[in-house]
Amino acid sequence: MHFALIDGKPTEAESGLKGLCPGCYQPVIAKCGTQRIHHWAHLKSKSCDSWWEPETEWHRSWKNNFPSIWQEIFLPDLRTGEKHIADVKTSNGLVIEFQHSHIDPHERTTREDFYQNMVWVVDGTRLKKDYPRLQKGITCFRSIRSGIFRVGDPEECFPSAWLGSSVPVIFDFRGIESISDPKDLRNNLYCLFPMRIGRDAIVVVLSREAFIDAVINGKWTQWANNHMNNICQVSKEWQEQMNRNQRQQDALNFARFTKEVRYKKGRRF
Repeated sequence: MHFALIDGKPTEAESGLKGLCPGCYQPVIAKCGTQRIHHWAHLKSKSCDSWWEPETEWHRSWKNNFPSIWQEIFLPDLRTGEKHIADVKTSNGLVIEFQHSHIDPHERTTREDFYQNMVWVVDGTRLKKDYPRLQKGITCFRSIRSGIFRVGDPEECFPSAWLGSSVPVIFDFRGIESISDPKDLRNNLYCLFPMRIGRDAIVVVLSREAFIDAVINGKWTQWANNHMNNICQVSKEWQEQMNRNQRQQDALNFARFTKEVRYKKGRRF
């Protein structure tokens, strides 16, 4: 946990400090060792959020791109009575969840259902195979227009655990590194949309700065919705064309079949 309440004010962890959890108001203590980033921890071993996971430097660096008042927002689940901590929730209601560790598909779906207006940012540096897979798979990206691509085999490019997500998933393959080469693929973010055109996935390649600015300026949700609406329309048109092609092929096959039947009947006499 990045912030705790001391005298009612959100405060970062410093050695020797004690405070209260902003969600459950139970005592927390500052953990300021050398193995992990400084953070607050409940005196009891169990966090008040069942979705909570230890925070990495990657988590913290991403969250710090946004105002502190947007970070670690406690939201009640009226169905279960639990409280969940959104990594970032903007003033426009967009939730951003930064995910480093493996996540169970059921929990991923549960979070998406709970937050609804959200986007995942996934640490693509966790597994060594993830970036080489992107390097190999990106050669099959087919450009629709600048920065937008159709990907025929998304499982050849991205971790399969995220392919079933119902919300946009952004992959960050740079992590906390600083890479000077502007052409390095890791300097981009790769946004996988939940819609498909046939079997093809849709991926938008964008810069970190563009994503962060869109979120801060309140434009991300509209930007993402516009893309998803366009994808749905293209997918509908693609399916209609496929249906027309199939009807034409069926008619052609039927014509060939009836011609063969007439020919065989004619040869009997």
